[in-house]
Amino acid sequence: MTSQSLRAQPAQPQLRGRDQVWMDLRVAPVFVWILGVSAALRSSQSSQSYILNDRDGLGRVFDGIGGLSGGGATSRLLVNYAEPYRSQVLDYLFKPNFGASLHILKVEIGGDAQTTDGTEPSHMHYENDENYFRGYEWWLMKEAKKRNPNITLIGLPWAFPGWVGHGKNWPYDYPDITAAYVVNWILGAKQYHDLDIQYVGVWNERNYDSKYIKVLRDSLDKIDLTEVGIIAADGDWTIAKSVIVDPYLNDAVQVLGAHYPGTTTVLDALKTQKKLWSSEDYSTFNNEVGGGCWARILNQNYVNGLMTSTISWNLVASYYEDLPFGRDGLMTAEEPWSGNYVVESPIWITAHTTQFTQPGWTYLKTVGHLERGGSYVALTDGRGNLTVVIETMTHDHSVCVRPPLLPFNVTAQNATFHLKGSFADIQQVQVWRSQFNFKTKKPSFFERLSALKLTDGSFTLNLDQDQVYTVTTLKTGQKGVYPAPPPSAPFPKVYKDDFNVRNPAFSEAPYFADQTGVFEYFMNLTDPGPHVFTFRQVLTQRPVTWAADADQTVTVIGDHQWQNMTVSCDVFMETVKTGGVFVAVRVDKGGQSIRSAKGVFFWVFADGTYKVTNDLAGQTVLAEGQSGTRALGWHTLTLSVEGQLASGLLNGYPLWKNAVVLTPHSGWAAIGTRSFELAQFDNFSVVAQ
Repeated sequence: MTSQSLRAQPAQPQLRGRDQVWMDLRVAPVFVWILGVSAALRSSQSSQSYILNDRDGLGRVFDGIGGLSGGGATSRLLVNYAEPYRSQVLDYLFKPNFGASLHILKVEIGGDAQTTDGTEPSHMHYENDENYFRGYEWWLMKEAKKRNPNITLIGLPWAFPGWVGHGKNWPYDYPDITAAYVVNWILGAKQYHDLDIQYVGVWNERNYDSKYIKVLRDSLDKIDLTEVGIIAADGDWTIAKSVIVDPYLNDAVQVLGAHYPGTTTVLDALKTQKKLWSSEDYSTFNNEVGGGCWARILNQNYVNGLMTSTISWNLVASYYEDLPFGRDGLMTAEEPWSGNYVVESPIWITAHTTQFTQPGWTYLKTVGHLERGGSYVALTDGRGNLTVVIETMTHDHSVCVRPPLLPFNVTAQNATFHLKGSFADIQQVQVWRSQFNFKTKKPSFFERLSALKLTDGSFTLNLDQDQVYTVTTLKTGQKGVYPAPPPSAPFPKVYKDDFNVRNPAFSEAPYFADQTGVFEYFMNLTDPGPHVFTFRQVLTQRPVTWAADADQTVTVIGDHQWQNMTVSCDVFMETVKTGGVFVAVRVDKGGQSIRSAKGVFFWVFADGTYKVTNDLAGQTVLAEGQSGTRALGWHTLTLSVEGQLASGLLNGYPLWKNAVVLTPHSGWAAIGTRSFELAQFDNFSVVAQ
């Protein structure tokens, strides 16, 4: 069917059910062109015209804009901020009519495994273990809910404790066990934190299993969690085919969620009549180009793909910047030791939509692309309010990290919007504008302009490149502001922690970022001496992994730029004969690359030996010999490196010296264990030169 023949057709009546889907499919390849541009063909060259009309019905219901904490450990450092800075960051993210004013918070259901920037602890390390106070996602959900009681909460597993897979790296062989594990997390959220989880996912960006999804649905329904929707499958749109041919799977799934869809959907997804979400998107460095990426996809995920929700990975870049995907958050809060944080452009781009809409509003059918590049969406609350969001982001200033972006052009233009239907009587609108100003490098974000009085139900905007406008009947928007936080500063060069915290607010000690394994505060009731309060690695089995976890456990701390330093720590092996622990310096990698991490690693073992290696895997040996170390007793390890020479002390006495270290030249400090084994650490200190 040609665009000419489509333009000539009479207006369609409001359609429902399969008729509406058929209509969506019939016009999907060109529906954006028709709705956004056909009116412009009749206008003069000086200004293109666009009609905003609800006379022929509305589009899809809007489900909200969100942020994702996890996948993994992306909010790790946020909890360690002192007040008032921690609350200020939370306000910029969640407080209505202040900053990003997010509608949705999606969190990782911690699975004890590496899931991009670290591991997040599970609520069930072992089959007979339940603890709903580990990690920081519970706290984060409560803080979000405190600011916005209507926020939508979503949980999604990336990984699972090893017992769920019964020794296999696969969660679907025992679907009843996996479902019960996930349902326990939902029940724990309510029982211990009064949090209602509205949606739950399957397995992030991994194969879905139709039987498991149906078992999960049955498990939820049996205990009256019928209101908890299942999002599937947090990868591509492939599951749509299965939903179409399997009526039981169709009944089990409430939302089709795809990751990084490039603003497009597929016909099978439309056929399902399900809500379509970009359930993870963005993942882009949060400079101005990142803000441009976010502006473009927030509009075009609906214009091109009819997706009614977009969720940013990640919520806030609150992890060491030298881990993978550094600063890929809506804002940056990676220095709790200084208190510094940065409200980046994506916060204000988010506000253009979130401060003037709510989940439950509805898109107009009259959305689309602008004649000279860019896009516009319009939403209504059904009670007379109208919000229009317009973006004119150019190609090079809106590239996301994925998928590849095909070339397109955007030029300056005048756009006249004609309000029809129930909006014809609107007399005045509020206007908010963001200008990226890439040439002058002096951007202005979320600036309130003078209200516009409408003439004959119309208003005209002079649109330049790389701008975002919100035109709305709502008067409630606000650009929140706090006094500038403290200046940026590197991690302190002298840092100590004795872990003597009787009732810790969080299960993890400040600044330690677990990269394989889980390290937690521990009360050692069997030790009457100085080691009652310790830091313990608690995993005894390899998890069902999402990334390539190391075979050793490791947690890093400090400044990745550190070169010369001394690290000291008391260590306690709990595994007789085969146990082993280490302290390390210049650890160069983390996240999904942790298996190949290099550095200087000083190991002692329960069989009475020691080893110094140039890698976490322990393959490149720099020194080795007898140490006399045993399990179930405390030892003090001290490791120093200066230039190309490293030396080690055991219990204050030299054990080895002048091992030659050519690379790496810098990296974090770290502690860890030889395998997934219980071990304790105490009186950690680092002195960097």
